[in-house]
Amino acid sequence: MPQPPQKRRPAWLMPTLAAALVVLVAAGGVGAYLLYGQRSGGPAPSGTRSSSPAQQPASAAKAPDVCAMLPKEEAERLVPGATVSRSSRDSDYTVNFGCNWINQRISFGEFWRSREIDVKVEQHKGEGAKTGRAMAQTSYEMEYRGGKYGETAKPSLDPDEKEYVSPVKDVQGVGDAAFAQYTWRRDGKLLWYAFGTAHARVGDMTIEVKFQAGQQRKDAQILSNESAQAVTEANAIREVSGLIGHFAKGVAAWQASNPGVLAKAEPSAAATVSPTVSATPSPTVLASFPAECQAVTETATRLVPQPATRARGTAAGADTQTECRWLNRELSGGPGVTKIRSVLITVHRFTNRAGAADEAAAKAFYASEYGRTKTTAKSSIGGITWGALTDVKGLGDQAYQQYVQSRSGEVSASSGSVIVRKGPVVIQVDYSGHQRPKDKATNSPEVVMMPEKEAMAGALTVIKAYLEKSAG
Repeated sequence: MPQPPQKRRPAWLMPTLAAALVVLVAAGGVGAYLLYGQRSGGPAPSGTRSSSPAQQPASAAKAPDVCAMLPKEEAERLVPGATVSRSSRDSDYTVNFGCNWINQRISFGEFWRSREIDVKVEQHKGEGAKTGRAMAQTSYEMEYRGGKYGETAKPSLDPDEKEYVSPVKDVQGVGDAAFAQYTWRRDGKLLWYAFGTAHARVGDMTIEVKFQAGQQRKDAQILSNESAQAVTEANAIREVSGLIGHFAKGVAAWQASNPGVLAKAEPSAAATVSPTVSATPSPTVLASFPAECQAVTETATRLVPQPATRARGTAAGADTQTECRWLNRELSGGPGVTKIRSVLITVHRFTNRAGAADEAAAKAFYASEYGRTKTTAKSSIGGITWGALTDVKGLGDQAYQQYVQSRSGEVSASSGSVIVRKGPVVIQVDYSGHQRPKDKATNSPEVVMMPEKEAMAGALTVIKAYLEKSAG
C-alpha cells in the first residue's frame, strides 16, 4: 500500500517569515529557506488523474465569498488588525477559492504576537463516471490518511530540529466529515512555530483551514527563536475546530443557493484589504523650553557651549513625547579645526485611556527598543556601525547604552546613547559629535568621530542630571 505524501513546510509559512523580516529589519532583510526533513517511508502516490476532467457547465454560479464566511468579530478576535486577502482560480480538476487573514506584528505588552488564518476551498469537478462529490470524498480521504500517517511517522531531522504532529481528532457535526491536527516545529535557532490544521468535506467541496499563533518578547534577538512561544495543541485544535465549522456552514449555504453547478472563478477578485493606518503625527515646536529640560541646561551647555536650543512635542496615541536639543555646529577644535556637538533628550510618557500613568506600556516600549538595539549591536550596514549593547545598573528601573558611528547622510557623526525606563517614563539621551578640517564638508571622509569614551561619558552625565532633577 503506498504511503501518504511526505510532509513539507507549508508554503503559507514563508510569506509570514518574509513579512516579519521586512517589518523588523528596515535596512534590508536576509531570508532563509529551510526545508522539512523527509519522513521515512515508501514513495507517495502521485495523485495524477489519467482521464480528462468533466467540462464546466456553460452557466456557472457566482463564486462563494470565503472571506465573508468568517464573522468579523471572530476574525478580529483571532487576528486583530489583520490584512485580508482573497484569491480565486480555475484548475483542471477543481475550482479554488481562498482567504487569508494575517498580522505578524501585534503589540501585546512586552511581547510581539503573530497570528494568521489561511483558508482554501476547492470545488471538485467530475471525472468520467465519477461525480464531483466522489472526487471530493477521495481527496478528503487522502488528507485523512496523510494525517493518520503523520501521527507516527519518524522524520529525518537535523540534530537541532524537533517536530511533533498530534493524533488526528475527528470534528463532529461539521459538514459530511471533518478532522483537526496540530503541528509543532523547531528549526535550530531561527524558527519556533506551531499551527493547527482542519479539513472538511461538504458535498463536492473540500475545505482546509490553518491557524498559526505565536509570540516573542520585544527585547528578544530578531531573526531568532529566543523567548519564542507557539500556540499550544489544545488551543490550536479548539480554534481550527471552530473555524472549520464557520466555513463548512458557509459552503453549505452557497451550495443550497446554487445546487448542482460549478462556481465561477474570478481571477480579478484577488485583492488585499489592509487595516487603516493612522498618520504619524508631526512634532510641534514648543514656544518655550520645558522646565524639565531647563533644569539640565547647565549640564548640557558644559558639553555643548553656546548652543542653539530647540524643544518639540508630539502625541502618538498613549505616548506623549518631549524632545529637547542643544546644538552647536561651529565649535572651535583648535587652529583650522571645527567641531560639532549635540545633546538630545527625548522623553516618552505613557498613559492609559483613563489618563493614568501606564507603566506596562512603558515596559513594552522599552523592551521593543532593547530588542531592536540588540539586533544591530556589533554590526555595520550602509555606513552605520553599531557598538555593543551594555546594560547599565543603578539608573531608573531599567537602562542600557550603545555607541554608534554613522557615515551616511549630510553629517557624519558618532553618538553615545543611554536609554532609561523609570516607571511609566522612558528617557533617551544622545550625545553626538565630530571634528573635521574647517574647510571640509560635514560628511567629508576627513571627519573624525567623537571617541566612544567621550560620547558615553557625556550621555551618562546628562541622564544622571536629568534623573536627579526630575526626582527633586
